[in-house]
Amino acid sequence: MKRLIALLLLFASTPSFASETSHALTDLTTSWVGISALIIFGLAYCLVIFEEQIHLRKSKPVLLAAGLIWILIAIAYLGSDDNHTVEAAIRHNFLEYAELFFFLLVAMTYINALIERNVFNALRDWLVKTGFSYRQLFWLTGVLAFFISPVADNLTTALIMCAVVLAVGKGKPQFVATACVNIVVAANAGGAFSPFGDITTLMVWQKGIIEFSGFFALFVPAVVNFLVPAAVMHFAIPTGKPNNSEQASTIVRPGGYTIVFLFLATIITAVSFHNFLHIPPVYGMMLGLAYLKLFGYWLRRRAQHWHSGSEHPPGTDSHAGFDIFNKIAKAEWDTLFFFYGVIMAVGGLGFIGYLAAASEFFYGQLGATTANVLVGIMSAIVDNIPVMFAVLTMQPDMDHVQWLLVTLTAGVGGSLLSIGSAAGVALMGQARGQYTFFSHLKWTPVIALGYGASIIVHFLING
Repeated sequence: MKRLIALLLLFASTPSFASETSHALTDLTTSWVGISALIIFGLAYCLVIFEEQIHLRKSKPVLLAAGLIWILIAIAYLGSDDNHTVEAAIRHNFLEYAELFFFLLVAMTYINALIERNVFNALRDWLVKTGFSYRQLFWLTGVLAFFISPVADNLTTALIMCAVVLAVGKGKPQFVATACVNIVVAANAGGAFSPFGDITTLMVWQKGIIEFSGFFALFVPAVVNFLVPAAVMHFAIPTGKPNNSEQASTIVRPGGYTIVFLFLATIITAVSFHNFLHIPPVYGMMLGLAYLKLFGYWLRRRAQHWHSGSEHPPGTDSHAGFDIFNKIAKAEWDTLFFFYGVIMAVGGLGFIGYLAAASEFFYGQLGATTANVLVGIMSAIVDNIPVMFAVLTMQPDMDHVQWLLVTLTAGVGGSLLSIGSAAGVALMGQARGQYTFFSHLKWTPVIALGYGASIIVHFLING
């Protein structure tokens, strides 16, 4: 319920702050169309909040809400002479989603390919067998989460590191709970200084507001955001070493390391397209998908040779063949459709005029710094994706330092609560009964200390 209240505060500022947009026939924020659209979005987001309880995937209510909101807008324009404004607005929002969709689809396909080739499992098994102490594993999983999430997404990174913690932390629930908190904070912090690390940073980069290299200015603030709470949580980790039985190491399947190289090449291609050719980075990602598809063809042909002859490289089995469309099919489709619903629904509320009203209140009345700090806090309660998309749609008049600040806060603010980020929600399911909402909440004051410290460091370095 708190998430809904916060969301309504963002979009439904008092009418005195409302201003007509260039699209609106009248002030739709106070009309039955605007109020109905706001209620529809609020109800849909309530269903998103209670996804775990009602077992209704989050994409379904927002898809419905997006369609209904734009139907209401179209009805409001039926009696006008302007027949093209609504269509143009829908196409504009849909194009923004399409670029995000194909970008993420390629990234998810690569991640699924690396999982299928056992690259991440091999890393997990190596960490389990190293014989590190609990405290060493606490720091190692945190540091790896911080540095892997800028390349892979923070959700996948958190799940891999959590698997390590669960494997070595049997019988030590305190270690599992605290290490999971550390992983969530580290993964979110690591994703804040890279366009590939979080959806919010990706949206800012694709909008052209911050150049690719510009995100690296957030590296030190992100490190501070991770280190401050980790240094305090360190003393809650038990001493000693886990008692792990010997287990067989996972062997990386043929082509696994090559796919890692191709993924890095794809990232370089996307960045080069954007920086040197001034082409949207999604086109570079799609070219990178061609790298993987062609390599998959070679892998499939080689697998036929291995199975028909006596040559059997390590890791070859009945799954040695490679089907690229199987990797695409295993993308997080619910998440991708959720993004569509959020972007179209929030775009509709912006078209009606609510985002202009919110921008006037938050950025006009409170000031950019206060507003951007609140964005981070709100992202822990609501979700950083609709909040950041709302900010991008508002397009407040801010300098480069403030755009970096909102990118930082939206990325790391979700760490304040376990439900504030995809990584936290996923780990509550993976480490059910050990890492919970309240085990995370216990460390929220310390995480908030890191949140505040990262903002101060950002102004000291980048201000």
